[in-house]
Amino acid sequence: MKEKAIIVGTGSYLPERVLSNADLEKMVETSDEWIVSRTGMKERRIAAADEFSSHMGEEASRRALAAAGIEPGAVQMVICATTTPDHAFPSTACLIQGRLGMTGAAALDIQAACSGFIYALSLAKGWIEAGLYETVLVVAAEKISSLVNYKDRNTCVLFGDGAAAAVVRAAKPGVGRGLLVNETCLGADGLLSELVMVPAGGSAAPASQATVEAGLHYLKMDGKEVFKHAVRRMEGASKECLDRMGLKEGEISWYVPHQANMRIIEAIAKRFQVPMEKVYLTIQKYGNTSASSLGITLDELLRNEKLVDGEHLLLTAFGAGLTWGASVLTQETL
Repeated sequence: MKEKAIIVGTGSYLPERVLSNADLEKMVETSDEWIVSRTGMKERRIAAADEFSSHMGEEASRRALAAAGIEPGAVQMVICATTTPDHAFPSTACLIQGRLGMTGAAALDIQAACSGFIYALSLAKGWIEAGLYETVLVVAAEKISSLVNYKDRNTCVLFGDGAAAAVVRAAKPGVGRGLLVNETCLGADGLLSELVMVPAGGSAAPASQATVEAGLHYLKMDGKEVFKHAVRRMEGASKECLDRMGLKEGEISWYVPHQANMRIIEAIAKRFQVPMEKVYLTIQKYGNTSASSLGITLDELLRNEKLVDGEHLLLTAFGAGLTWGASVLTQETL
């Protein structure tokens, strides 16, 4: 019988600097009313100039390890989901692994944009179920502000920085209280990759004076098209997960969506007939923190709400690629 995977500890980190809608009003032609009505965002956090994805991921990881009661040396694999690595190489996961003293643990980055946390969680689940590892550290860390053009009002109001982490272990008797990772459903459509992208900086368009002057190192997005695909794909992945579990929408205790846009969240909640009081939100405080969005929201939920055994959480995300995914987690004590 294959092992099951369980999240036994979570942690998150948000930079100190707050970028409010009032601040953005001084930078671009926008207003608090315009931003809130279209996105639901009031504030977002911005990393310091000398604060990178690895630093934020390290701090979130320390908090997750403390919550799990796990020493760093027990971790056998570190997976870091990020679209904003410190360097092209080495991986941000290796930097985090080194600072945490996890000598010998395997480490790698994955890139699935805003779907990164679910993609990384799926990998951790698969490796544990295959018997390859017993303890995996999942990290999602993003300094999205490094890719944002603060002269583009359509994108600069949306994004913030932050990190999240989760300790995932083999679900053996005595491991303690946590969230069983029951199902993960992933998908992608690379034919729509141009809808959200950073055009330059990779091997297809290496950095040059021309790419810098053309602003090609900034995030570009077709918001209307992204909205349409996000709602449909997140709904589809969520339904697939629930069907595999044999669950009805009404059996979900908490819906934890990627915090990209309040209109997207409300549209999916309506389709699933989930009351908004059962939708956990951090979008108003942090904006869209890309891969770390789900992990930050999950960590806040676990710290602020008391779950009982048998309660189900539905996580779902959508991002550049295009990528998407969903996962059903169940509170259990082993």
